[in-house]
Amino acid sequence: MEGFIEQVVKRDKTAKNLAIKIIAVVLLFVIPLLFVFLARFISFYMALVGFFLFIAGLYIVWWVFTSQKVEYEYAVNGDSLDIAKVISLRRRKNVCRVNIKDIELLEVGDKSVRDDHFRKVYEAAKNMSDTETNTYAVFSKPAYGRCLLVFNPNETILEAMKPYLNREVVVKFFYKR
Repeated sequence: MEGFIEQVVKRDKTAKNLAIKIIAVVLLFVIPLLFVFLARFISFYMALVGFFLFIAGLYIVWWVFTSQKVEYEYAVNGDSLDIAKVISLRRRKNVCRVNIKDIELLEVGDKSVRDDHFRKVYEAAKNMSDTETNTYAVFSKPAYGRCLLVFNPNETILEAMKPYLNREVVVKFFYKR
C-alpha cells in the first residue's frame, strides 16, 4: 500500500493558553497607561509614546491570540510517519519523521511507558494530560536513542501504518494478544 494518508488534529485549549491571553490584554492597557501617567511629570511626549505603544500593543495582542491556535498534522507516506506542528496557519514546524518499521511499541494509554526513561519526547497530541486516550509509540533514532511519540491517530492513519509495523506490534496493538 503505497499512498499518502493525512490527518489534522487541533490542540485543546488549556488554562495556560487562557492565562497568556489575560496577561497580554492586561499588559496592553497597563504599559501605555504608565507612559500617560509619566507624561504628567516628565514630558508631554511620553503620552504620545504611550499612544503608539497602545497601537503597537494591539497588533502584538492579536498575534499572541492567534498564535495560541495549534494544529498537528500526521501524514503516512509509504513507510514513514511525518508529524508537523502548524501554528495559526502561518507557520509550520516539522516535529519528527519516524520510519514505521522502527516502532518498537505502540499502545493506547501510558501503562507500559509511564516508568521508562526516554532521551527525547515528541508531543503531538490533542491534550497531553489525557493519558488514557493518547497513543504512545516508542522508537529508536540514531541521534537520540530511545524516543517517545505521543499522538492521537485515527483509524485511517493506524490502518495505513499497519503493513509496515513489526509483526509483534501489530498483534499486540490491533489484536490485543
